Amino acid sequence: MRIGIVGGGQLGRMLALAAHSLGHEPHAYDPGPDPSARDVARLHRGSFDDPRALATFADGVDILTYEFENIPARVLEEIAERGRAFDPSPRFLALSQDRLLEKQALSDLGIPVAPHRAVDSLADLRRARDELGERLVLKTRRLGYDGRGQRRIADESEIREAWRILGGVPLIAEAWIPFLAEVSLVATRGRDGTMVFYPLTENRHEHGILRLSRAPADVPGAAALAATAEDYLRRLAEHYAYVGTLTVEFFVTERGLLANETAPRVHNSGHWTIDGAATSQFANHIRALAGHPLGSTRTPEAVAMVNCVGALPDPNAVLALPGAQFHDYRKAPRPGRKVAHTTLVGPTPFTPERPPLETLLALSPFIVG
Repeated sequence: MRIGIVGGGQLGRMLALAAHSLGHEPHAYDPGPDPSARDVARLHRGSFDDPRALATFADGVDILTYEFENIPARVLEEIAERGRAFDPSPRFLALSQDRLLEKQALSDLGIPVAPHRAVDSLADLRRARDELGERLVLKTRRLGYDGRGQRRIADESEIREAWRILGGVPLIAEAWIPFLAEVSLVATRGRDGTMVFYPLTENRHEHGILRLSRAPADVPGAAALAATAEDYLRRLAEHYAYVGTLTVEFFVTERGLLANETAPRVHNSGHWTIDGAATSQFANHIRALAGHPLGSTRTPEAVAMVNCVGALPDPNAVLALPGAQFHDYRKAPRPGRKVAHTTLVGPTPFTPERPPLETLLALSPFIVG
């Protein structure tokens, strides 16, 4: 089967590798001159907002998917309306591209989210602060990831500056959530409605970029939180007849989980599944697209992943650690860019205080740039 991946970044690369292992032929569509997936998929170059080029790409493959959200959803919807198999549904993609619509859809399904307000003017922002509290997070409704397109507002003096930086496009103001931890749940739904879930993953961010993930999450009440998260993802996936891998990021609060963002694709916080699960999130995504039975998500007792951002570490320093794996994305390093990740698989749960996770974090000057 020819599997078309819209986007040729590191997620496209890992999807292509999974497709190869299952005997399929991956094709990647990307505008860049040197995308990460260039040497593992048949590369088709074109703009993401060129309907004709994307339609031509779609006609040359058997099924389509995408590896990141910042693609005009309407272009993909038009391809799906022509009868081309396209999963996950571009309709869900359109929802995830607008933070306000996303939160409304989650709320409609009984999935708790942070209190929020639409902001289209400085007056709206001041009203949001009066209604939501002094501390806010102001975000663009569309685009923005890895900390881009958002500003924290701690007091009145920061309102005008936040508006100066982000104003001029539709915005959303969210109440500041005093969370205990950040977690995510990755799941895959097959064409027959079968769903599999990976362990709840605990995440740490720096400057809005994911630095560390570990699974299973080491947070109070993790088992109950995981069960709740699974219920929420099942509601989403079934309501939208979702096919493929889906991720939802949550805040853990004293009252339970609050959904923060959805990702209708494979996700950075699930990269540990390549080395730490019986079937990776990428392999299960390809299985779902192709109509194969979904694979086991069985994991060892402890897995940790650290992103390499801005610079590549010495692979030998990483691989010298017991249980370590290294994944190079074949991307040119630059500040704030994810260029690789490392994974540690251990026989017993990791904590921040004990090796080998402590050893891996000690390499952080070389891993997080």
